[in-house]
Amino acid sequence: MRVPLGFAFAILYVWLAQPTRTSLFVGGLVLLPGLLLRGFASGHVQKDKQLTTSGPYAYTRNPLYLGSLILAAGFAVAARSWWIVAVMIAMFAAIYVPVITGEERYLRHTFPGYDDYARQVPRILPRFAPYRSQQSAYSSARYWKHREYQALLGCAAILAILVIKLVW
Repeated sequence: MRVPLGFAFAILYVWLAQPTRTSLFVGGLVLLPGLLLRGFASGHVQKDKQLTTSGPYAYTRNPLYLGSLILAAGFAVAARSWWIVAVMIAMFAAIYVPVITGEERYLRHTFPGYDDYARQVPRILPRFAPYRSQQSAYSSARYWKHREYQALLGCAAILAILVIKLVW
């Protein structure tokens, strides 16, 4: 459901966007930390193998979704449209909140230490001090395995489309 809705939203986004040079520059600066967070998180996560509590997972249980929210904020700034902001909020509430809830049920059932981790690490907004973790460090192999580079390519493509829209 996320992917087809994402493509539909991309079309609506480009249609409603009213970028300026300043909004594109500032929006690009805002989305950059989201890309970095998503990339760093993807190099730590070991899906279905162990409960990941290292790297950005030591500060928030959902750094990938937090990174996506930051990306969305950057794209909202770049587009300069309150309609886009409203649709982004609605999509997050309708799609990501249930997905996060389902993932938490799975993690609670699969990993015995999840309840302790969940009590100490916030769902989205990061904590200041890291959760204690004995896990491995960042792995670029995991970054490539999870194909997180696609987020960078997607961001570049959308920004390029906005630049073309601005020029025309």
